[in-house]
Amino acid sequence: MQEQKKDYYELLEIPRDASGEEVRRAYRRKALEYHPDRNKNSDAAERFMEVNEAYQILTDPNQRGLYDRFGHVGVKANGAASARGFDGHDPFAGFGDIFDAFFGDVGVRAGARSQQGSDQLLRLTLSFQEAVFGATKEVDVTRVGLCERCQGASAEPGTTGKTCGACRGTGQVRRVQQSIFGQFAHITTCSVCQGEGIVVSSPCTRCRGAGREQGTRRLQVHIPGGVENGTQVRLTGEGDSGLHGGGPGDLYVELLVEPHPSYRRQGDDLLYVLPLNISQAALGDVVTITTLDGDVETVKFTPGTQTGTTFRIKAKGVLRLHRGGRGDLVVVANVVIPKRLTLHQRQLLEELAQTLGDPQDDGTHGEARDSWFDRVRDALGGKEP
Repeated sequence: MQEQKKDYYELLEIPRDASGEEVRRAYRRKALEYHPDRNKNSDAAERFMEVNEAYQILTDPNQRGLYDRFGHVGVKANGAASARGFDGHDPFAGFGDIFDAFFGDVGVRAGARSQQGSDQLLRLTLSFQEAVFGATKEVDVTRVGLCERCQGASAEPGTTGKTCGACRGTGQVRRVQQSIFGQFAHITTCSVCQGEGIVVSSPCTRCRGAGREQGTRRLQVHIPGGVENGTQVRLTGEGDSGLHGGGPGDLYVELLVEPHPSYRRQGDDLLYVLPLNISQAALGDVVTITTLDGDVETVKFTPGTQTGTTFRIKAKGVLRLHRGGRGDLVVVANVVIPKRLTLHQRQLLEELAQTLGDPQDDGTHGEARDSWFDRVRDALGGKEP
């Protein structure tokens, strides 16, 4: 029969309403009491892991809430780190960092570990069309990678390193230190081999024993259709190489979209402002436009079209990112009033003003207006403003 786990509050000898600082102080006391470097009892390691687990749960507000409501079952179901240590690995490996935070440079410190490579950020400019429809771009990335000569081994090809005599290949040096809390084992990274455990007598002539070098690499970046200004595309593993066997970082490509002289974007729709002269707006007209993808579409405006009137062309907008399909093309009418008039155009406008009369009239001057607009259209030089 499996032994029932002890209550976390009882392990730390604190009340259930203890504050975060009270939990912290209790953990410091219990950690010192049960740490295997101080306590030689056979169950010290087990007790130490129990108080470590209790500390992790009770200092996490979400985990503590689950524990208070459901006990050990609640935190186990939520993936609590009862079987792992403070840093997600060996419970004793990360304890040095905790001791450093509590007591200064005292305790057990892990040696050099593998480190993930740094991420890189690259800004890439796209045309408006490339952002709408997608594109494949080639970019040159300067990053830190494995040395091409030694492939990260740090030694000249054909030679090998020797086990470090200072740390006997462990990468760490252990010292016993006396403090006000008693005697502690202090483990530091070996200064001779820098935590590698191996001393290279013939360093690589290209990277000078670093195992890494900076270089430029050309990559292809596939841009999906529908991206917006500021969108980031991640290329996994294309950042800097890691240290001590750590994996590479990622490359983040931030997209900068150039504006278009005629089109604007509104979500998944494209907006196109179509200028109309006053005769086109008043009499109506049929206008052809070229869409962003090169197709020719016909737009019919009815008589009396006002500025802001819209005409929607289905599925001629932006590709919908991750959803499929396309938005619409929305054509917006903009009635353009001439800023300069010829004498003839001015005379026609004055004539129109007399025929229009009160805006609330009954429309008896319709035929006269139609004739006038035909003459205005001729005076303006055609249909285009």
